[in-house]
Parts: sequence; structure tokens; C-alpha cells
Amino acid sequence: MQNFVELWVYLSATPLFGLTATLVAYLIAQAFYARCHHAPWANPVLWTVALLALLLTMSGTPYPTYFSGAQFIHFLLGPAVVALAWPLWQRRGEIRRRALAITGAALAGGAAAGGSAVAIGWLLGLPGPVLRSLAPKSVTAPVAMGIAEQLGGIPALAAVFAVLTGLVGAVSAKYLFDALRVTSPEVRGFALGTASHGIGAARAMHVHPGAGAYAGLALGVQVVLAALLLPLLAWLI
Repeated sequence: MQNFVELWVYLSATPLFGLTATLVAYLIAQAFYARCHHAPWANPVLWTVALLALLLTMSGTPYPTYFSGAQFIHFLLGPAVVALAWPLWQRRGEIRRRALAITGAALAGGAAAGGSAVAIGWLLGLPGPVLRSLAPKSVTAPVAMGIAEQLGGIPALAAVFAVLTGLVGAVSAKYLFDALRVTSPEVRGFALGTASHGIGAARAMHVHPGAGAYAGLALGVQVVLAALLLPLLAWLI
């Protein structure tokens, strides 16, 4: 016990705390995920977030202290997103033939995702900055923060909405697709990437390579469309 206390004191005072806590929490969540036979509700990202939130709350660790170490993992998000281009390159001919359908589906899906969130928030009487933070909820978090800032929203709140949207999609998509009898992996993947960005794409990649490729495509298309069209729509309105 004394050795454990000394290790905790050392880690909590260095950037290694955030890195170690994230890796250990993810390994625990991944083991739980495997033990549950990869059930959607056991998504390792969801439980990693829950474990880290519990740890930071109970230990009284400020988020900046945690992130000083976790930033090393955060840096890897860029290469991970770029790596999604490889399965797209393998299917470039197929994607080229479906370019018109893909663009139309992306426009419709993005409009439904952002428009429905803003409409529900408006009906609930949410203030304007919160509504503008909801609009880019289905775009990956870093881009959603930038868009929210341009719209006059709250970037930090936009990031929270984006992460929650991704987690909800990754957990519930399988059951929703099954209920709607959507069986095509490519269609399921594209829908999941459109609605739930990177977290959804990661789930799709784990389930089926075709679903993962189209989820990554949807993620990229939504980033471009949202970054171009949402500020324009806000200016016109």
C-alpha cells in the first residue's frame, strides 16, 4: 500500500498522470468490452470517459493537470483520422461512381442532424448561444468548436455536444438499424459517420471494413460541408 501511495503522489505531480490514467482506463474498458462480446452499450470510449471523469472527480485533479499528460494521446487523433483515407483509397472507383448519391445523402443527413437539434432546442426554449452550439453537434469535436465560435456559440459546449452525439450514436446505432431493417454495411456506416462523426466511425470500423470506410467518408464530407455551409446559413438567416 505504501508503494502504491508513493506511485500515486509521483504520477499526480507529473504529466505522466494524464497519460497513464487514460491508458489504464481504456485497457480496463476494452477488457470489459471484449468480455461483453463487443455489445454496443459496452463501448470502450464511453466507459473510458466515465472512468476518467470518476477518477478526476474523486481525486480532485484539475482538468488542465490531466490534459498536460493526455495531450500526447490527443496528438494521435490527427494521424488516426488521416489513416481513415486508406480504406477509402481502396474503394475509390466505387465511391467515384456513387459521388452524386453520396453528396445528396451527406447534405440531407447533415441538415437533419443539425436542424433537428436546433429545432428541438428552440422548442425547449434554450438560449441562442446554446442553439448555435448545437448546430454542429454531428461534426467532429475540433471542427465543431471552430464552427460554433463563428456562429456565436460556445466552443466548449459544442465539443461536449459533439462527444455526446458520437457516444449516443455508437451505442444505439446497431439497435436502430436493426429496427429499421437497414442491412447494408456501407449504408449503416455512412449513416453512422454522418450522425456520429469519429466515434461512430471507430465503431463502424470495428464492426465491418466496408461500414468503417463509408463512415470515414461521411465524417470527412460532413466536416467540409458543415464548415462551408453552416456559417453561410447563419449569415443568411
